[in-house]
Amino acid sequence: MAMDENTVFNGVKPAGAVPPVDTPPVTLESLYGPTVSQQQPPLSTPVVPVAPLSSPVPTLVTPNPISPPPPSIPPSSFPPPPDSSHLSRLSALPLALIAKAGLGLLLVVLIILGIFKFVLPMFSGAKSGNVELTYWGLWEDPNVMNAVISDFERANPTIKVKYTKQDIKQYRERLMIRIKEGNGPDIFRFHNTWQPQLSSVLLPLSNDVMSVDEFKKGFYPVAQRDLIKSGALYGIPIEIDTLSLFINSDILSALGLSAPQTWEEFLTIACQATTKDQNGKIKTSGAALGTFDNVTHAPDLVSLLLVQNGANMTNLTSTSSNAIDALNFYSRFAQTSVCVDSNGKDVGPVWDETLDPSILAFTKGNLAMFFGYSWDILTIKVANPGLPFQTYSVPHLPGRNNTIASYWVEGISQKSKNQKEAMLFLKFLAQKETEQKLFTETSKTREFGEPYARMDLSASLSSNKMLSPFVEQAPSAVSSYFAADTYDEGMNTKLNGYLGNAVRSMLENTSADSALKTLSQGISQVFQQYGIQ
Repeated sequence: MAMDENTVFNGVKPAGAVPPVDTPPVTLESLYGPTVSQQQPPLSTPVVPVAPLSSPVPTLVTPNPISPPPPSIPPSSFPPPPDSSHLSRLSALPLALIAKAGLGLLLVVLIILGIFKFVLPMFSGAKSGNVELTYWGLWEDPNVMNAVISDFERANPTIKVKYTKQDIKQYRERLMIRIKEGNGPDIFRFHNTWQPQLSSVLLPLSNDVMSVDEFKKGFYPVAQRDLIKSGALYGIPIEIDTLSLFINSDILSALGLSAPQTWEEFLTIACQATTKDQNGKIKTSGAALGTFDNVTHAPDLVSLLLVQNGANMTNLTSTSSNAIDALNFYSRFAQTSVCVDSNGKDVGPVWDETLDPSILAFTKGNLAMFFGYSWDILTIKVANPGLPFQTYSVPHLPGRNNTIASYWVEGISQKSKNQKEAMLFLKFLAQKETEQKLFTETSKTREFGEPYARMDLSASLSSNKMLSPFVEQAPSAVSSYFAADTYDEGMNTKLNGYLGNAVRSMLENTSADSALKTLSQGISQVFQQYGIQ
């Protein structure tokens, strides 16, 4: 019986050792029945430690040579000499006049020099528009960004851009403080989920930079939803990234399996690829789900299940059954009854909280399937260059192929004194040629650049087997405020804290219903704090 597109995560039976033949398609919830125990209180969220251009002084013009003295006058023309009794008085007068004239001339020269050195440059700078923009980035090194910035400066010789790579630890807090104090950057990078947190300092872009209609034609729908608020555009992304499935090629090939396309296939492979020692300790895990603290990108992964299962991400209680089903499906990978052997015997979970963080387990070759973003490819390859793996789109429910987007955006400060020039630079960054140049320059220092934010560049990555899934999923991607690795120490961190408590409590046998109620209360408090309806 085919699954219709309204099927939710309910009805998936424990996976056996062999993929079922002609079994009905799976809804991802069927797996289990909730049990109730004492609910854990919310835990506190740990804090992650995570010159103006001077115009050139105009060159002083050398005065013309002094004209030669007039022809000498015949002695007979001179008047008779004065009375000697008056000589001393008369000779003192020219000396005083000469001294006063010299001081006056010196004063005039100093005034002229001051005008050339200090006053004229002020008018010249204002006239020509000479400014220096400060630009805070996070990931690209200055040599990469400066190669792109130099193109802009050649086209706009009166504007200089000073790029600095910031430390991600406490970055959002530092950014807010500096902007409010009036000494922050003109242009800065921020996460796609931060717009509510930065609404007091973000400057809406003018139509001269990019109109809303133009933005909608060039950039993915997820960026449109994230950055267009009340008809105004609040930033330009120069990359896109989506949660994707990483597969250890050797493990699946040894089992004669291929990458799963549905969650039912995913569950079956997760069980078959899990191996344990004689004491029941997991040696190789089929998939990393179920816990929170050692699952890389856990908030994004839970969000993926919630979104695909039709949960309302800003009001989970309004779709409580959808949210409960998704939470149950996620937690079961670290509980019993998720897998059975050929005799129908429960063989226990495929993942537990004693294992390495999932990205580390995958890098070591001890994990068959891992969920990550494009930058995880670089981390894995640096740590284990010989690991055979490939990336794919995430599994899906029938008619629900969404994934989660997590990307970074460039914005302008409301306190910038050079808003016109900053907008001109942002317009430059939004251009197709600029994104291509940035990708090329970044690829000189690592394996590849960031996936293109522009839709009209996606086809250029279609032949790249590693990167293509990240852009192929972008048209149907959505954002979630449950976002890992933003280090915001604000809304994301607080929401992730409540979500982590919900997952942990379910592993202690709290029902998904009770966990969801506490989670929803926490979410409501955080959203009220940041003005999200």
